[in-house]
Amino acid sequence: MNQAPNWLADLAVAARSMTVPLGHRPPSSGGRPSAVLVLFGEGPSGPDLLFIQRSAGLRRHPGQPAFPGGALEADEIADGAGGWVAAALREAEEEVGVDADGVQVLATLPEMFIPHSDFRVVPVLAWWQVPSAVWPVDPGEVAAVERIAVAELVNPSHRLMLRMPSGRLSPAFHIGSMLIWGFTAGLTSLLLELGGWARPWDSSQVREMPEGAA
Repeated sequence: MNQAPNWLADLAVAARSMTVPLGHRPPSSGGRPSAVLVLFGEGPSGPDLLFIQRSAGLRRHPGQPAFPGGALEADEIADGAGGWVAAALREAEEEVGVDADGVQVLATLPEMFIPHSDFRVVPVLAWWQVPSAVWPVDPGEVAAVERIAVAELVNPSHRLMLRMPSGRLSPAFHIGSMLIWGFTAGLTSLLLELGGWARPWDSSQVREMPEGAA
């Protein structure tokens, strides 16, 4: 199998002890345990990340780009740290058909919190040793799947700030038809910084959240 490259192993070490932004630090109690799969692969344009776009009819985060993932099941919660990995891989398979046998898990990152939906999220950082075909397995949950190159994510012309309806600002990425914002954009931005890829961009350019995107 194609083992994880050194740059990703280094990122995994750095990300294990990353500082969680103040707005995403978990409360002392409460919240629903969940996990997301932050899956790096090697595509035609170099390293890339797997993103999904949630279906517009969902009750939680409708239409929003995200990493594959979701809430832990009871047996996964009981499994402790191993449950986060199991949940992230299970959800990636259920949502977009990722074959867990082709994924090398490198690290679980510090727990983060999404206040809007009350999820406590553990990002699971992984390498796609043997990429498999991906597609919206259940169109009722996932509208689209994209592998986006790191080179596209760090391109200054694809970066912006969005003003939420609450007035809060969120970093964002606009690549093709996909607008990545909120928790997913914040975590992506952190990883690009830790990986040494980030390039200067004009964060003073603020756009309003598109109607229906929140």
